[in-house]
Amino acid sequence: MHTPHIRTSRRTLLALIGASLVAAPVIATQTATAAPVGLDDPAKKEIAMKLVSSAENSSLDWKAQYKYIEDIGDGRGYTAGIIGFCSGTGDMLDLVELYARRKPGNVLAKYLPALRDVDGTDSHDGLDPNFPADWRRAAQDTVFQQAQNDERDRVYFNPAVRQGKSDGIGVLGQFAYYDAIVMHGDGGDSTSFGSIRRRALAKAKPPAQGGDEVTYLNAFLDARVWAMKQEEAHSDTSRVDTAQRVFLQKRNLNLDTPLDWKVYGDSFHIG
Repeated sequence: MHTPHIRTSRRTLLALIGASLVAAPVIATQTATAAPVGLDDPAKKEIAMKLVSSAENSSLDWKAQYKYIEDIGDGRGYTAGIIGFCSGTGDMLDLVELYARRKPGNVLAKYLPALRDVDGTDSHDGLDPNFPADWRRAAQDTVFQQAQNDERDRVYFNPAVRQGKSDGIGVLGQFAYYDAIVMHGDGGDSTSFGSIRRRALAKAKPPAQGGDEVTYLNAFLDARVWAMKQEEAHSDTSRVDTAQRVFLQKRNLNLDTPLDWKVYGDSFHIG
C-alpha cells in the first residue's frame, strides 16, 4: 500500500464553482441548466472510492478499509483507514479529534496526546502496543466510519472536485486531481498537488482557459508521474500508467463503465 505524502497544509482549496442559471426563451420563465455530471455524483464517487482502494489496498472493497492499520515503513508512522490517514502527517490527528468531538470518551480519545506528540514523525511513542487493536475496535462504530468519510471529503475529495470543476475538466480529470491529493497532499512542497497542477499549467491550458481537455490531462499526468518518481515509496507509477492513462487514451473523460485497469500488476474491473 502506498500512503499519502506529508501534508504541511491540507485545507480546502479556494477555487469554487457555482451552478449557473439561464433564462429560457419563454418570457417570465427560468430553468436551471442541467449541470454536467461530476465526480461528486454518487455513482461516480463510488467508482472513485473503488479506484483509490485498488491502489491503496489492492481491493475494490473500500468500506472494508475502515479497520485497516499498519506501519509500512515509509516514515509516516501508522497508516490507517479508508484513505490512508497517517499518524505522522496530521490527518490522523484531525480525524481522531473529530471523532472525540462527536463521541467523547471513545476508545481512541486517550491517544490524542500521543498523536499530537508524534505528528511530523514516524514514532509510535504513546501509541504502542494497543493503538492498532483499538483502531480496529473503533472502526466497528458507525460514528467513526462517518468521521472517516467526512474527513476524506473535507481534506481530499471536495477540494479536488471543486478545483477540477473550476478548471473545466470532467469526471476523469477530477478523479486524477483527487488521487493526486490523496497521495501527495496539498502542502507547499514541490511534489504537492498544487505544485503538480502548476507544472501541468506550464505545459497546457485547461478547458476553463480555452485548452483541450485531453492535452491538459496528459500534461497533468506527466507532472504527477514526475512527482511520484521523486520518492522511492511512490516510484511505482502504475496507478497512473495502467489506470488513469488507460482511461484517458480511450477518451473516457466521464469514467463510464465498464472500466478495466491494472495497479501494481493486479487487474481490476467495474462492470
